[in-house]
Amino acid sequence: MEKTKNDNIFSRFYNMTIFWPLVCLITIIFINFIINPGFLKIEMKDGHLFGSLIDILNRAAPLILISLGMTIVIAVQGIDISVGSIIAISACVSATVIVSNGPVILAICAGLFVGLICGMWNGFLVAYIGVQPMVGTLILYIVGRGIAQLITDGKILTFTNKSFIFLGTGYLLIPIPVYIAIAVTLIMYFIIRKTSLGLFVEAIGVNREASRFSGINSKKVIFALYAICGLLAGLAGLIICSNIKSADANNAGQWLELDAILSVVIGGTSMSGGRFYLGGTVVGALFIQSLTTTIYSIGVPPEVTLVVKAIVVITVVLIQSPIFRKMLNRNNIFRNYKTKKVAEI
Repeated sequence: MEKTKNDNIFSRFYNMTIFWPLVCLITIIFINFIINPGFLKIEMKDGHLFGSLIDILNRAAPLILISLGMTIVIAVQGIDISVGSIIAISACVSATVIVSNGPVILAICAGLFVGLICGMWNGFLVAYIGVQPMVGTLILYIVGRGIAQLITDGKILTFTNKSFIFLGTGYLLIPIPVYIAIAVTLIMYFIIRKTSLGLFVEAIGVNREASRFSGINSKKVIFALYAICGLLAGLAGLIICSNIKSADANNAGQWLELDAILSVVIGGTSMSGGRFYLGGTVVGALFIQSLTTTIYSIGVPPEVTLVVKAIVVITVVLIQSPIFRKMLNRNNIFRNYKTKKVAEI
């Protein structure tokens, strides 16, 4: 009886969307442990924790933020490829305020406000003008870094304001960015899963026209989701900017939009919209950052880093695919049937 109960629990967990992302994350951590037995070691130094796992959490924080925003946008059959450029704009605006000896609170608010405005611009184009999401966000993707360059006059702005730097490098037992990522995740979970907004998002993602007939103002919802995505990208820009103590319009947030999309897909959210999984997205972001750390730690040459990353991601996505797993099961059934027939002969 107990065995049957345990089997049922495992079966339910196996069928959960988050199962394979967790398996992949645990596998990549185990590989690191095999390569470097000290990988899992966490020690206390100067009143806060140090270790490879803490570093992964710290570096994954900005990716988690933009991946959460990307999740809710993809859930309504959209996409935002401009988040990397929004990060650059937000970082440059905040750094400009700090370099001009402005107050830290103003620099933070300015960065967040710019991110929000950028998200609202994307939302306006997609929801109200009817531009395709890829094309609508491609505009800011291209123009965004040019805007960031104009803000900084083409220079890399550096600063030494300790209060602002604390946002990206400070510790309270664990890094401050980790607290921010946890807080935002909990807030997003409450907003999406404990209010009607989550139902609206899923309804629009499944069938926008049907949701309109049921009384949902899809334009307002989509506009709000893009605004949230831009706001989270602006927050990620603040963390990245304060962490490296500078704002680089060319490189800040570069390629992070692709990692965010991968995190969402690995987390189990369908690109066709509808059902979405915030927890899976967080696990997917941690997997992507763990994979990046692993690639660098084992000494993979820089020129083939992206190739190795692509191969691993393709493998993970195939493992997650129900159709692919059914194909494997069919092959196994055919093989077992053939073996049985041979044995009978």
